Amino acid sequence: MIISHSPAETMDYGQRLAAELRAGDVLALTGDLGAGKTCLVKGIARGLGILQEITSPTFTLINEYVGGRLPLYHVDLYRLDSAEQALQIGLDDYLGRDGVTVIEWAEKVESLLPPTTRRLRIEFIADNSRRITLT
Repeated sequence: MIISHSPAETMDYGQRLAAELRAGDVLALTGDLGAGKTCLVKGIARGLGILQEITSPTFTLINEYVGGRLPLYHVDLYRLDSAEQALQIGLDDYLGRDGVTVIEWAEKVESLLPPTTRRLRIEFIADNSRRITLT
């Protein structure tokens, strides 16, 4: 568990976490709207050496980024209601692939996640402070 006091610290944590990631890894992110999930993903991308601008795929659902040490598949399930809908958009095609798959709002697809999935919970503590717990 770490405490982040700013978006920059959250990104720095993501960058450090990226050093541990390997092909096929799945990260399940949970936390309230605005908690900093996409900010963390930006740090992961930076840590993987991805130079593209990272944006939330709230409307596209899945963004793919290449050009770093590993491809990054950034999934945002905020607008979906069920695991069945996630299957319809092809989520299962991204699990265990050649890159790292990071899923925001992962609690919606818990039944689909591989047993090796690493879970990160981001919780508000104060205005800019967050508690980030990795399990």
